[in-house]
Amino acid sequence: EMALQRTHSLLLLLLVTLIGLQLVQPSYGQDRMYQRFLRQHVDPQETGGNDNYCNLMMQRRKMTLHRCKSFNTFIHEDIWSIRSICNTENIQCKNGKMNCHEGVVKVTDCKETGSSRTSNCRYRAKASTRRVVVACEGDPEVPVHFDR
Repeated sequence: EMALQRTHSLLLLLLVTLIGLQLVQPSYGQDRMYQRFLRQHVDPQETGGNDNYCNLMMQRRKMTLHRCKSFNTFIHEDIWSIRSICNTENIQCKNGKMNCHEGVVKVTDCKETGSSRTSNCRYRAKASTRRVVVACEGDPEVPVHFDR
């Protein structure tokens, strides 16, 4: 009798947990994409990097694990400035969706060089202040994808 009751309690707990997870599902996906955006594109500590910066950061931020990511942009602004881009008017993304936004920020663009190998990814850096376009999702909206 006692064992049966315990099983019931555990099943109920499991059910409640599953329902709870179901409710937070969308924001969990968004949060994962937001965290990935931060890892791949945000570095407020820097103002503009050189080739060495790109070589180091691409490795450190795990974009050289299985293959060298051919192009990546690091934004050198604090996260709140970057998030505020999401509050600007919606424009079209490269994929046709309308959840993109543009802003002007300090960046370092890292482009893979010809001599790059998967075991030793090599990049050319270009530091500038330029217009970027990011896709935002969620409530509150956060950047989840670097468009261009």
